[in-house]
Amino acid sequence: MNLRVTEEYKGFGDMAAGLSVFVEQLKSKSSSFDDYIQQIDAIENQVTEFEAVISMLDKYVSLLESKLQSAYPSPPP
Repeated sequence: MNLRVTEEYKGFGDMAAGLSVFVEQLKSKSSSFDDYIQQIDAIENQVTEFEAVISMLDKYVSLLESKLQSAYPSPPP
């Protein structure tokens, strides 16, 4: 009986060691993505800033358009 329990616990130890190696491999793989994640974050920030500039330009163009329409009203058809 003791031998059986010993073998079972040895199997658990082997499995735990295998999982430890697997976790270390995952950590090394995930760290290789850190550069890409930083690049994606930088791009996301740039896109957010770009959207804000576009919004401001859109409002400015709309203002100019309304000024032109009031200065030069289109003739009725």
